[in-house]
Formats: sequence, structure tokens, C-alpha cells
Amino acid sequence: MFTIRSATHADVPSLTAFGARIFRETFGPHNRPEDLAAYLDDAYSEDRQRSELDDPARSTLVADSASGIVGFAQLHAAYTPDCVTGPAPIEVLRFYVDPQWHGRGLAPVLMDAVLSEAQSRQARTLWLGVWERNPRAIAFYLKRGFQDVGSHEFLLGQDRQTDRVMVLAIG
Repeated sequence: MFTIRSATHADVPSLTAFGARIFRETFGPHNRPEDLAAYLDDAYSEDRQRSELDDPARSTLVADSASGIVGFAQLHAAYTPDCVTGPAPIEVLRFYVDPQWHGRGLAPVLMDAVLSEAQSRQARTLWLGVWERNPRAIAFYLKRGFQDVGSHEFLLGQDRQTDRVMVLAIG
């Protein structure tokens, strides 16, 4: 069993550890350790997590179980690539589910919470970047109705990678 809620400052240590662990487990085997370390040092410091929670352009949702955080998602209303042409866009900046929870219904429920949060922010277009070498995630997003509309660059340390940009009309 799990619940979905908005993250608070009390979650900072857990979010930091969970996000770094999931990112490392998912992308570590496919990347140079120095690039991974550089990215994680920046993206998953407690100071960074705290400032992201304070950013009014972001919403962070947490999925909790009895054992702690098992998933989280973050929306960000800011930069939008040119290939995202729908009205009132908002980005799903992060969408992480603990592998132990894959196939147990958490990801669809968390995505439904993301959609609700996006709509509460008057967004009409949901978009995200997903690494082109992450077929499981791409398949999930396609199943949820997202469409591939292009690509953009993602910098992991010094490695320039390609993310597929996917969009979903929600308005």
C-alpha cells in the first residue's frame, strides 16, 4: 500500500537519498562513473532538494509506503523546447519509481497525481524528456498516451546525451 502527497522539507534527506539511488541504479551501468558522480553531486544535494521544494515553479509529489519513499515526481513550469507546441506547457522533470514497485500499480497512480497537479496549475500540455536508451520508461509513457515530438540534449557530467521529448495534451 502507498499514498501520494506533496513533499515537505522533512522529506529532503529521504528525497536526496532516494533520487540519487534510483538515478544511479537506472543510469549508472550505462555511463562513466565520473559523469554520473558530477550529475548526482549537483542534482541530489540536500541544498538543491530544499531549494527545489521552495521554488514556486515546481511541485514535488512523493509516494510513501510503510518502508518510506517508493516514488516521486516533480513538475517544473519553466523552459520548454521548441518541439513542444501545445498550450500552457509544464514539464515532468522527474518521475521515479523504486524498481521493487514496478508492475504493482504505483506508476499509473503517481502519473494520475501528476496530471491532477498539472491541471491545478492550469497546464494544458504535459511534456517530459526521457533518455533515448530507456525503453521501459518510453513504453510506459507511450502507454499513457504521450507522443514523441522530438529530442533535446541532456548533459550528464561532460557527456551530451539525447532525450526523446514526449508530450500529452491534458486540457
